[in-house]
Amino acid sequence: MTKESFNWKSLFINDETDNSEGKATTQQSTPILPTTENKFPNQATESFPTNALTNPFLNEIFEVYDKGFESLNEPGFDFFELYKSVMAVGVTNPQSYQMAFAMGKSIKSDLTKEFLLQKGSFYIAEIEKVYTKYDTIGKNKKAELDNTITKEKYNLSKSISDLEAKIIELQKELEAKKIELQKIDPVNMEQLSEIQLKMEANNLAKQKISTSINTVITGINQYLQ
Repeated sequence: MTKESFNWKSLFINDETDNSEGKATTQQSTPILPTTENKFPNQATESFPTNALTNPFLNEIFEVYDKGFESLNEPGFDFFELYKSVMAVGVTNPQSYQMAFAMGKSIKSDLTKEFLLQKGSFYIAEIEKVYTKYDTIGKNKKAELDNTITKEKYNLSKSISDLEAKIIELQKELEAKKIELQKIDPVNMEQLSEIQLKMEANNLAKQKISTSINTVITGINQYLQ
């Protein structure tokens, strides 16, 4: 079984991002350096604070999401800058939104709530695209691994079953051979006894005839001149 690592550091590269989508012509009084490309970075450099004790990949993946969100930021003031400001001051504090919006108006005079919501939806949509893409990749890889594991388990289980069946057959054969071994003496005892009696009779017959012949030989030597 081959292993293929999931390259999380290059996880969120969105090649399908349309940089023209959601852009608006803006005038900025404070220079903000734009990113060269509106796509997620190849690797993350900052740690996104989270408790990763239960999942060792959480820090890394949250970090990539955070950097991906940041890399989508466009020139001027939009949802991204308001988001950062609100998160820094307090996401549940109404004044943080009012202060951030006032700051945004000083940079972008035509800033509106609708524009901010539109850009917020844009960021969500871009993140969702990336999530969907790599969620599909992850599910496919998991399905492939599950199939591989299932096949390996099936093959091993079948091999074990085959070996167990062979062992049962061998055990049966072994018992049959033991029974045959036990039957050898009783089955051949009569034949062995007959052979033994014939060998004894052969000895006796040879001895008898030899004795009678030797008796005659002795008589010849003694009584004939």
